[in-house]
Amino acid sequence: MLYPNAPLRMRVRPRLTLFTFEESYCMSKNLIALLSGSMLVACLVCAPVTAEEEDSKPKFTTKEVMKTAMKGGLLKKVASGDASDEEKTQLHEMLVALGKNQPKKGEADSWKELTEALVKAGQAAVDGDEDAGDMLTKASNCKACHDKHK
Repeated sequence: MLYPNAPLRMRVRPRLTLFTFEESYCMSKNLIALLSGSMLVACLVCAPVTAEEEDSKPKFTTKEVMKTAMKGGLLKKVASGDASDEEKTQLHEMLVALGKNQPKKGEADSWKELTEALVKAGQAAVDGDEDAGDMLTKASNCKACHDKHK
C-alpha cells in the first residue's frame, strides 16, 4: 500500500506479483500432471515402434536358410509334394526371413525381386496350390541369385 503523506523512507510500494501462493501451487500441480501425462503418451507411442522393429528382424539368417532349405532338401521336398503341412509352413517362414535379410552384395531391388518370387511360391505351397512345385523350382534358381548377390 502506498502512503503519500509518509516520509520517503517509510513509503511502501505494492509488490508486483502475478499470482498468489495458492494460485502458483495449483499451477505447479497442473504442470506436474501435464508433464506426467505427456511422458505416458510418449511411452505408449514408442512401444508399438519397438514391437515393429522386433517383428522386422528376420527369424533366420541367410546362411541358415541356405543350409536347411536349399542344401538340406526342404525346398525340393516341398516342390515334389512329399512335404507335410508343417514343413511347408517352415519353408515359407524361412523364405520370408530370407527376403528380410540384406544381400552380401548387389542391388537391394534385385534381391527383393528374387526373394518375393520365392515367398509367393512358398505361400502357394502352404495354400495347397497345384502349381506350387513348378513355382518353387523356377523361383529357386541358384545361379540367378548367386551371380548377383554372393
